[in-house]
Amino acid sequence: MRFAFALFAALLLSACASQGKVDPQGYRAEGQASWYGARHHGRKTASGERFDQHALTAAHRQLPFGTRVQVTNLRNGKRVAVRINDRGPYSRGRLIDVSKAAAEQLDMLTSGTAQVRIETLRD
Repeated sequence: MRFAFALFAALLLSACASQGKVDPQGYRAEGQASWYGARHHGRKTASGERFDQHALTAAHRQLPFGTRVQVTNLRNGKRVAVRINDRGPYSRGRLIDVSKAAAEQLDMLTSGTAQVRIETLRD
């Protein structure tokens, strides 16, 4: 009985420890993107740097800060490379929040959201 409890506890702890970590090597995902801009411009991001709506940056829940990803708008094929420097998005069902500059390049400013593919880039 003790062994079973110890095994269960070890499995539970390992599951909790691995949650929230993503291996950026070869990461690829598809989902909904949104963008953020003027309202957050100049505020500190989760990485500690100031948000610049004119820079090619993005927020992702799990990818490490500094990870570079290519974001592709699946509707029109437009792409942009961004650097992860913030956490989010906080809206349910969203995969990534891109800066206003990135949203312009993806041609998603008017719609506010787009179905995208994100893939990590090698430095």
